Amino acid sequence: MRITGLASGMDTDTMIKELMNAQRIPLDKIMQKKQYMEWQRDDYRAANKKLFDFRNLTSDTMLRQSTYIQKTVTSSAPDEISVRNISSTSDFTGKINVKQLAESATMQSTDRVLASDADLTKKLKDLKVEVPSSFTIKAIKTDGSLDKDGYVVKIDENSTMQSVLNDINKNSGVNAFYDSFTGKMAFTAKNSGEIANTLDAGGNTINHPEIVIEGDTNNFLKVTGAVATEGKNAIFVYNGLETQRQTNTFQINGFEVSLKKASESDITFSSSPDTDKILESVVKFVDEYNKLIENLNSEIREKKYRDFQPLSTEQKADMKEKEIELWEEKAKSGTLRNDSVISSALSQMRSALNAAVGGVLGADRLSEIGITTSNNYMENGKLVIDETKLRKAISDDPNQVYELFAADGPNDSDKGLARRLVATLDDTRKKVIEKAGTDTAVNTTFSLGRTLKGFEDQISRFEDRLQLIETRYYKQFSAMESAILRANNQSSYLMNAFGGQ
Repeated sequence: MRITGLASGMDTDTMIKELMNAQRIPLDKIMQKKQYMEWQRDDYRAANKKLFDFRNLTSDTMLRQSTYIQKTVTSSAPDEISVRNISSTSDFTGKINVKQLAESATMQSTDRVLASDADLTKKLKDLKVEVPSSFTIKAIKTDGSLDKDGYVVKIDENSTMQSVLNDINKNSGVNAFYDSFTGKMAFTAKNSGEIANTLDAGGNTINHPEIVIEGDTNNFLKVTGAVATEGKNAIFVYNGLETQRQTNTFQINGFEVSLKKASESDITFSSSPDTDKILESVVKFVDEYNKLIENLNSEIREKKYRDFQPLSTEQKADMKEKEIELWEEKAKSGTLRNDSVISSALSQMRSALNAAVGGVLGADRLSEIGITTSNNYMENGKLVIDETKLRKAISDDPNQVYELFAADGPNDSDKGLARRLVATLDDTRKKVIEKAGTDTAVNTTFSLGRTLKGFEDQISRFEDRLQLIETRYYKQFSAMESAILRANNQSSYLMNAFGGQ
């Protein structure tokens, strides 16, 4: 703690503070530059986030064939069969007559396994049940063949009926069920359908084409002579051809058919492009593109107020909160004004969407499907949709719209519009990251960060220098106080000496 001005009567602290304020002016300018560059860095990153979001939207919609193959499928008997498109790029039509639905094989024990009141969570040995150490379950696989190796169910002294059931249901090809009312066990193959070849198994083996249980079954499972139903294939007539499938849901030529029940007559179905859904995706893409270029154009054209510099801590202390907000609104303005990276990106995006696509059979320009560039130069290249024309292009041939946006030729001129756009966005984002980094980047990895690091070093050195200057001022004023005190003492001595004569 310093006590000053005792001899001179001066407010030394205030005087030194004012002197230091003058010394701090160069430091305040450096801090203003640092603050402005931090705002600029943050605005670059915000722009990069918008580029990233639009890039993902473009990739996830305009470059995916699934966007354009959405179809509306009608059926004359939707309660009997349902049809939906999976990967067909063309429309389809047909007739189906369902003779028989696919069924899973089942097997049930003829004898009681446990008492009806048995606790399934108790150990089997405590229930006085004689059990084998293991048994194997073989069942039909998804490809229609029998799992020859099967799954081995192991039983030890800690096993319970519930643990055995859980093991079977989780790991084997069947679902097992214990019925406490009858005390019997039932098995159902997880996959439906029938197996052409049957096993000729002997010994303690329960043999059924779709479910085979091998092991010591006499005492535990008690399924010897089990009641069983064979699995069945679905049998149907498709456009005059009688055929079979292992399951009731299957694909034909890129569309999925689900059989629900046997039919008495032919069921007709047909498809057409789901124009509304495809149109919705294209319109959303155009809307987001327009929002992006509007935002980026506003950034590079935003006015810069050079008279409004970032406020220092001392300046903020003398201002109201609303005044600070209004000041900083102008101080932050124009951080990306005339930025070359963003300006170049806007130009490249416009070029990517306006150029023709080579090698496609249908429409090769946006204008041919009803999307044009606005005639209003103030809108800076926004896209305008003629919905009637676009809807017709989608309805006539959605695949031509897909090719226009997503074609992937050997040359840039042969690549689809969305593919070119994604390449431009990726290149722009790379340049922005090199300049402003990402939220997790350290300052030494991008150009603005290295400049900010330089400012931080300057500030640190300047603050050390100010500390030395302030110490020097206090020493100088202290020396002055000491001189004044000596002069006062001498004056008092002389006055006393002359007065004494």
